[in-house]
Amino acid sequence: MKMKENATFWQKPLTVSAVRTAEVRLPEMLLGYLIGPFGALLSSGIFTSMLQSYFTDVLKLDLAFLTTLQLVSTILIVAANLIVGQLIERTRALAGKARPWILLSALTLSTASLLMFIVPFQGAAKLVWIAIAYNLYYAVAYPIYNTANSTLIAVSTRDSQKRSVLASFANMATLGVMGVGSMVFPMLVSFVLKESVHAWFIAMLAVAVFTGLTAYLQYKFTRERVTEELMGRAQEKVQSISIGRQLKVVASERFWWLIVIFYMLFQWSGAIKNGSMAYFCKWVLDNTFFGSADAWGASQSLLAILGAIPMAIAAAFVVPLANKFGKRMVTFAGLLLGVAGGMIAGFGNGSIIPVALGVALKCLGSAPGCYLILAMMADVIDHIEYKHGIRTDGLTMSIYSSLMVAATPVCNAIFSAILGVSGYDQAADIALGAAAQAAGVRAVISVSYIWIETIAYAICAVMILFFTVESELNCRENCK
Repeated sequence: MKMKENATFWQKPLTVSAVRTAEVRLPEMLLGYLIGPFGALLSSGIFTSMLQSYFTDVLKLDLAFLTTLQLVSTILIVAANLIVGQLIERTRALAGKARPWILLSALTLSTASLLMFIVPFQGAAKLVWIAIAYNLYYAVAYPIYNTANSTLIAVSTRDSQKRSVLASFANMATLGVMGVGSMVFPMLVSFVLKESVHAWFIAMLAVAVFTGLTAYLQYKFTRERVTEELMGRAQEKVQSISIGRQLKVVASERFWWLIVIFYMLFQWSGAIKNGSMAYFCKWVLDNTFFGSADAWGASQSLLAILGAIPMAIAAAFVVPLANKFGKRMVTFAGLLLGVAGGMIAGFGNGSIIPVALGVALKCLGSAPGCYLILAMMADVIDHIEYKHGIRTDGLTMSIYSSLMVAATPVCNAIFSAILGVSGYDQAADIALGAAAQAAGVRAVISVSYIWIETIAYAICAVMILFFTVESELNCRENCK
């Protein structure tokens, strides 16, 4: 697509960027990296927390079907993310290389997020519909948005400190939707939606409309300064680097492997926790704190709130601390605190007070890793550019997005399989509380919700000590 052909479209009032400044300023941070992504990812936050429960307890889908669907879909999801990453890398437009895909997502993401809640068929046709709708969201719409959204941090500016701020805002948006998915929506399900397919559709229709509007808002209030710099160099011809060369380059860099494996452990253990949260609150936690054994929605909201408050407070301190002590050491200290919190929750034996305290500490400890991961990946991309002369934004962020989006289906598939093997009773009476499920089922749910993530944090804490790329970049800058 030639630049002249693009110019008339990308310079129209509806498509031209509202950001004119050379430096990143507050409106761009708030609208482009907080409010916009919050709305665009809202359905994902709800799905992470409640989609598995919707499938098993509302649609009554067979656990074997769910396991198969989610595992097979993972192949499509990973392939889609890699393809989207290369499409972004080859996009040449006045709007940049990632932002045009954000604009497309205003339509695709909002539409796909609704399809699983229409359910026009019964029997085998219903399973086919769910499989298609599931993959349209996770293997088409979400990769398009999430890969582009992740790429924006690296191409927004070369200022490392401003990138840390943008990464913090972007991850605040992600954590915000996770909070809605685990705090507000469970209450809505518990007291209003319950097992009504029609009520679920109305609720998700409202989410879909909000998604479309905020994705467009994000497109309008972002700017790709690094892309503009590369495309504007007078004597440089911007070339598309083959995926083979990009793979060869990133595979040779230990920092790239460190941060990718770190993120996979961090994200996937969190996906196991999120996918099992509703089950933990239903069948393990002592819900009589709220007056009855079936008040699981209130218990889940309480845990989510107590997890969200420390992370919200940490948002004000993570970036200043990272600027003073470095991203690596702040993340390391946070992970140690997370391990301590996980142990407190794990030894709480389902009692709501120690579990809530442990969850709060664990979430506080995870804050640096959540807020700074995109900034750390952007540092690795800059490090690779300095050493090899090419940027790998598209490949790196497509792999990042693959790990993020594949985490939910893979971990839910594993969790579904474990539930099936352990003898989970889908028809159990919630009013009976923990007594309605076997001890082995409750133990599996407790390990999934608490211990897997706690162990992953301990491993990640050791790994991050070897991630010294930030100091090497600072040395290069100071030596210029």
